[in-house]
Amino acid sequence: MKTKSPPAPAGFPQPDYNELDDDELVDRVGYDFGLSRRSFVKVLGAGLLIAVSLPAVAQEEGARRGGGLGGTGARTLGARIHLGADGTITVFAGKVEAGQGARAELSQSAAEELGVPAGRVQIILADTGLVPDDGITAGSGTTPRTVPAVRRAAAAARNLLIEFACRQWKVDRTAVTMLAGAVTHTAGKETLTYADLAKSDDAAQWLAQAIPADVELTAVKEWKTLGTPVFRPNARDIVTGAHQYPSDITRPGMLYGKILRPPAYGAKLISIDPAKAKTMKDVVVVQDDQFVGVVAPNSSQAEDALTAIAATAKWDTTTHSPASSNDLFDYLKQNAEGGVPANPYADELAGAKVVRRTYQVPYIQHAPLEPRAAVAEWNEGRLKVWTGSQNPFGCRRELARAFHLPEEQVRVAIPDFGAGYGGKHTAEGAIEAARLAKAAGKPVSLRWTREEEFTWAYFRPAAAIIAEASLDPAGKIATWHFINVNSGGNAVDTPYAAGKKNCRYVPSKPPLRHGSYRALAATANNFAREVFMDELAAAAGADPLEFRLDRLENPRLCDVLRKAAKEFDWTGRARKKDAAIGLACGTEKGSCVAACVEIEIERKSNQFKVHRVCQAFECGAVLNPANLTSQIQGAILMGLGAALREEIQFADGKILNASFRKYRVPRYDDVPELDVHLLDRPDLPPAGAGETPIIAIAPAVANAVFRATGKSVYALPVRLPPV
Repeated sequence: MKTKSPPAPAGFPQPDYNELDDDELVDRVGYDFGLSRRSFVKVLGAGLLIAVSLPAVAQEEGARRGGGLGGTGARTLGARIHLGADGTITVFAGKVEAGQGARAELSQSAAEELGVPAGRVQIILADTGLVPDDGITAGSGTTPRTVPAVRRAAAAARNLLIEFACRQWKVDRTAVTMLAGAVTHTAGKETLTYADLAKSDDAAQWLAQAIPADVELTAVKEWKTLGTPVFRPNARDIVTGAHQYPSDITRPGMLYGKILRPPAYGAKLISIDPAKAKTMKDVVVVQDDQFVGVVAPNSSQAEDALTAIAATAKWDTTTHSPASSNDLFDYLKQNAEGGVPANPYADELAGAKVVRRTYQVPYIQHAPLEPRAAVAEWNEGRLKVWTGSQNPFGCRRELARAFHLPEEQVRVAIPDFGAGYGGKHTAEGAIEAARLAKAAGKPVSLRWTREEEFTWAYFRPAAAIIAEASLDPAGKIATWHFINVNSGGNAVDTPYAAGKKNCRYVPSKPPLRHGSYRALAATANNFAREVFMDELAAAAGADPLEFRLDRLENPRLCDVLRKAAKEFDWTGRARKKDAAIGLACGTEKGSCVAACVEIEIERKSNQFKVHRVCQAFECGAVLNPANLTSQIQGAILMGLGAALREEIQFADGKILNASFRKYRVPRYDDVPELDVHLLDRPDLPPAGAGETPIIAIAPAVANAVFRATGKSVYALPVRLPPV
């Protein structure tokens, strides 16, 4: 598939969420309804509503406290599916929609197994009072974890309808057929539907039973809805502006809040004089030690009140991290836990062809479309919060702990929101809004500014990566030593054959608060490894494509690499001496990606522009090709930002480029021609695709610069060597 884009506090705060593997993450950490239980039932219509109330969800036994990637899920059919007596079908899931396509994918997954068109299924997502805990929306986990769970429940409901019909007609299954959500008696032509099942006397008992783990799912070759381009069910509301994002939520009597922020990380508030702010009409000042905020009838008045308070604030700013973005990578290595490990194969390198490099990956921001926003409302000791979070049940836990409440007294509703990219796992904005609302005695809306998002949200971890390898006389990799300092262990191992290898992640003392990011540390590790592979290929006198293919041990990765190279015409282009082209590949989260890029270098300005990206991607059986293509395109552009310009600059406890004017994400003029190719593998289970497509673009760009200039590229963002 081809698509052409249009032209064109002591020290820095410590991390709340470091790079975590799946088990560690488990241990940490829709639409807007705003409905009462009674009005919620009215929306769904009469029918079977079993075990979806807050107590039913909260009492799920065996839940791990972190919720994590997997959550507890739905244990009964009724906790996952509501069948309306009017024929409506509603599916409940704890995942969120942040632009990645979960709403469409889950609706078509249910529709496939229920045997109905996708338009017949409505999805309720991420309201902790209504849905099961399906875990955090992260780690590309919706496709391999929640989609099968939804499919199993839907298949079980389908089987119940068939069993119901057979009992009604006193026939066996061979005497009935199912089409378009209706079971027909092949002899008498009688028909029964899900609405009939919902109205039956035994339905409540049937839907209260556990979801079978071994229910048979529809085979890929028989898919009618899955595997097709089903689009976002609420797309019209998004386009017309009818949808309410967290920033748009309003409640009766709602006030607007602002928070006083320190002038630097680690600054301590000594004193303030809130007198002037308190004289402003309808303004409430909230102060609790270092926490200071205001609420007012509108955001402008809240800003005026905060400005008045800030003018009187006195701070102790003497404590901050000694690190700055200028000496970041030395700082990380100097503070590596246990020191940076030495190469265990150093004694074997004498006489061998050896390549050594240290790669630098800076902190970058997630830069979501919508900064953090939350509305909090207290009612008789119970708290409800509307916010944008990838972690609804984790957010509920954080709120419950912060206010010493049972989790059953906290409800978190997540409307479809404006992107997260791994940056919205924590609940700080929701907690701040709830603190203000509790003090004011009214609902409060809190919206972070872009500067607050850039400064106080966490970053993608920075990394210093040490790579050292030797080649034997035949050009094979004899030894491989690869150490990631600080950013994490995702994709730290190499997919290439090596006689001996040592791949490790070493934590460091991070000078900035960092956490999850799209593809986590795979972005850093794949960048360093793939750029290093081009250096090794050059040392071996080999073509980068053939050098990789001769050493790859993963046939799926070979397939995407060959596909990208063929569609790009790598072999033909590589024959040209002045070809400014590069390639890279990688695997993460159960999927594989390869990219080829073409750049143009402007010698006078010593700048370059990426003209074309050809990317091949494989994630098992494709569930929704249109959404998958969009995910790949978005990942390419996001990865391009890190390759071209994105890096957080900081010094003296302050972020120096906390705006889009200074921190430049890709612009329209940066968008290259995008040539995306999907490799469908119906023989493999579907894997997540929200992250892996990002990991190949930056190293491919760096390798194009290396090929064009002959100069090593060791840092992001990519810079041309001085003329």
